[in-house]
Amino acid sequence: MAEITIEEIKRLRSLTGVGITDAKQALVEAEGDFDKALEAMRKKGLTKAEKRGEREARAGIVSTYNHDNRIGVLVEVNCETDFVAKTDEFVALVKDIAMHIAASAPEFVSADAVDEAAKAVKKAEFTEKAKADGKPENMIGNIVEGMLKKHFAERCLLDQPFVKNPDQTVGEYIKENIAKLGENILVRRFSRMALGEVE
Repeated sequence: MAEITIEEIKRLRSLTGVGITDAKQALVEAEGDFDKALEAMRKKGLTKAEKRGEREARAGIVSTYNHDNRIGVLVEVNCETDFVAKTDEFVALVKDIAMHIAASAPEFVSADAVDEAAKAVKKAEFTEKAKADGKPENMIGNIVEGMLKKHFAERCLLDQPFVKNPDQTVGEYIKENIAKLGENILVRRFSRMALGEVE
């Protein structure tokens, strides 16, 4: 078993937002393997983050991002307290989200935000496509559902691969920060403008 240092405990604590005792315990359980301990604590933290997701978030900040004077983003991200809203970690999170919106051009915050009319239009379009492709009648419903899910996942902010780390979605990145900061965090709304783009 590798020796567990106080530096590793502090590093694990800063990355996950858990207490020193929990960080040390995770390293002991992982037999000194830092990456294994980090993965275990992230899972534990994300479970806590899920519970925090039910708490009301009305504080937060509205932030902007401008890319090369060609793309501008305005985003509102909420948390539970002004105290957390003023932390460097929260401000950095919001800047990252704004930068991601500029780069990936999502249309909706989440799948829940997609209006029924937009879903209906796409459903009709995908049903026609499945029929034209000669898919079996009894399979069309499932095929269309899969196509809808994929289509809107690509356009929903929380489901998109995060530009700074494509191995995780924006939603997972936010949950990591919920675990770290100890408060519910949610993206309330955003607006993205690109030079010369017509609505």
